[in-house]
Amino acid sequence: MKNLKAVIVLSALALVSMAFVHPFGNPRVAAEKGRAPLLLGDQLPVGAKKVLLTKCADCHSNETRWPIYARIPPGSWLIERDVMEGRRHMNLSTWAELTPERREVLQSKILHEAKSGDMPPLQYRMLHWDAKLSNADLQSLSALGKEEGSAEARAGGSGDAERGRAVFNKRCTGCHAIDANREGPKLRGVFGRKAGSLPDFNYSVSLKASGFTWNEDSLDKWLSDTDAMVPGSDMEFRVVKATERLDLIAYLKQTK
Repeated sequence: MKNLKAVIVLSALALVSMAFVHPFGNPRVAAEKGRAPLLLGDQLPVGAKKVLLTKCADCHSNETRWPIYARIPPGSWLIERDVMEGRRHMNLSTWAELTPERREVLQSKILHEAKSGDMPPLQYRMLHWDAKLSNADLQSLSALGKEEGSAEARAGGSGDAERGRAVFNKRCTGCHAIDANREGPKLRGVFGRKAGSLPDFNYSVSLKASGFTWNEDSLDKWLSDTDAMVPGSDMEFRVVKATERLDLIAYLKQTK
């Protein structure tokens, strides 16, 4: 009996000691300021901001709420790893420090991963049943990155190819090149080409079946919201500013 008590005491002490070990880094050292300042001053839609704060901030900000079980190893180590990884990809606490272009990219990724069901991750939803994004949440997030007045801008102007080249280099080269397939297909000659028609690229089924041709109107709609135009296209991307879309289309038109 004495040996059993000793084992229990030693096990408890070992468990407590292990709680101070952080094999993946210690995300608890971040200075927590409360969630009110998060995204303060940003012109995000109110509904989308609410979803980000209530459903995403635990892993994607410095204001993580740590439940009791998050302090019991080895499970606590996995939780800390997920939080560290979440902050690395997107930290709402540093949102104000990002460039407008980086914010646009992140908003597109937020919407893509939310619609695909990748976020919140399964292991998080298993412990937090209320974390699953509802249809209303998805509807709120769908407002991310939409620009008012874009239709008027399309109707009233033409693009500049040189500015479009700069937009392409800044926003598109992570997935596309003009003369080579990358994550996305090569784009030389895309203007006037049928969507999903390059024989040496593996398009999504939905894009191959879309049947449209790339012209000013279809490219503008595509760049405005790829997923809205072709659901299941394997691409979630938005160029929010209508003038940048016009410039980008002008650049693509000349890459024949």
